[in-house]
Amino acid sequence: MPTPLKNSTQTTNLEINLKHHGGKLGVTGSCHELRINHNGNNHGILIDCGLFQGRDAKDKNGNERKLDIEFPIAHLKALILTHTHIDHIGRLPWLLAKGFKQPIYCTPATAELVPLMLDDGLKLQLGLNKSQRERVLALIRKQIKPIPYNQWHRIPLTFSSSSRSSSPLEAKRPKSSSLYLRFQPAGHILGSAYVEIKLPNNEIIVFSGDLGPSKTPLLPDPTLPKRADLLVIESTYGNKIHDSVETRATRLQQIIERSLEDGGAIIIPAFSVGRTQELLFDIEHLIHHKKIDSKIPIILDSPLANKVTKQYRRFKKLWSKEATTKLNNHRHPLNFEQCIVIESHKEHMKIVNRLKSTAEPCIIVAASGMCAGGRVMNYLEALLPDKRTDIILAGYQAHGTLGRDLQNQEHQVWIDNQPIDVNAQIHTMSGYSAHADQSDLIKFVEGIEEGRKEIVVVHGEREAREALCAALT
Repeated sequence: MPTPLKNSTQTTNLEINLKHHGGKLGVTGSCHELRINHNGNNHGILIDCGLFQGRDAKDKNGNERKLDIEFPIAHLKALILTHTHIDHIGRLPWLLAKGFKQPIYCTPATAELVPLMLDDGLKLQLGLNKSQRERVLALIRKQIKPIPYNQWHRIPLTFSSSSRSSSPLEAKRPKSSSLYLRFQPAGHILGSAYVEIKLPNNEIIVFSGDLGPSKTPLLPDPTLPKRADLLVIESTYGNKIHDSVETRATRLQQIIERSLEDGGAIIIPAFSVGRTQELLFDIEHLIHHKKIDSKIPIILDSPLANKVTKQYRRFKKLWSKEATTKLNNHRHPLNFEQCIVIESHKEHMKIVNRLKSTAEPCIIVAASGMCAGGRVMNYLEALLPDKRTDIILAGYQAHGTLGRDLQNQEHQVWIDNQPIDVNAQIHTMSGYSAHADQSDLIKFVEGIEEGRKEIVVVHGEREAREALCAALT
């Protein structure tokens, strides 16, 4: 059973509890439940339903964790999605398989990205063919209810099937039998949001989801909540300070220049949504200002990343002022001439084999970001033994992933049950993280103007959680 919150609201009519089904003590599998006992009725709101990855994917005995939803769902009134990284949405098909038929709320951009992100998982994890996958995705699309940023939406705390939106004026005076939710920009990836939930007594609970860093060139900074009587906040980098945007661009330029002198490929494992687009943005900037050779091939080898990038271009209204200015100056930071998109697996393997034999210079951006699958694995298997190869790890590498082994400078790793010698140069660049660092997280908390600011820290390794808690004390 969930335990009452430390300073939870408890009256004769209202009791609030928080239950974690993943993402409390690690950085994957995010799934949090807000349980509400109102007028003797129990209700639940689920926030995210993510896949466990890396070390989190195994139980305490070292066995693979089951993906089945093992918690009750009959009392759930809604699922709220903060964004589309797989560690926040990956268990959604299993939730529906258990019988979840309630609305799925998210921002419009997230609604477009969810089917793209889940399609690969349905193919690889469940072995579904295209027709079977489309039936699952059609069901998900039917249940998704997009809500724009900064707009209150009513969730009735009754067992009625009605769930119509109220007007903004009604949202300011929530009925005693309703919750209200509102999305605010989180700056993490396209469509990402933190969630404000207004209780029947007008108190507000904020779930941060994943917050983005400040001053990134592609997306605006997260907005700050004005009130939070309870804040559930991520802590992925609660013990770190990132490189600045200027520093990351300079380091990227230096690595590329040095690699070009040696020859060989630069491999950047990148998440299909978020990291890939930030990297393309910076590479275009370096090419435009003639800081790297405009003739060097930039290979985007991820069909999913290419689809996601098209959605980034579609939702240009969500870009930062800097990015919009480039578009107005007839620049195309996510669609420039030197970027070569690889679609077919046959073409992919042709490039892998060619680079293995020629070691010609190029920049490869391929999924997955933690080197835990995807096309990047073939590049790594072929090119890690070559000392002319450079690997740029541009995001968080979870425990138990190949990316973490490379980050730890292991001299030998295992790919497809084969030992692979690591002679490549390994670089870690924290400036490309899509997560807020400690200073950004503190800024988010300190920006709260009203409320008790009771804080629950989740989504981080122990050292990160403890460091953020100490910094907030």
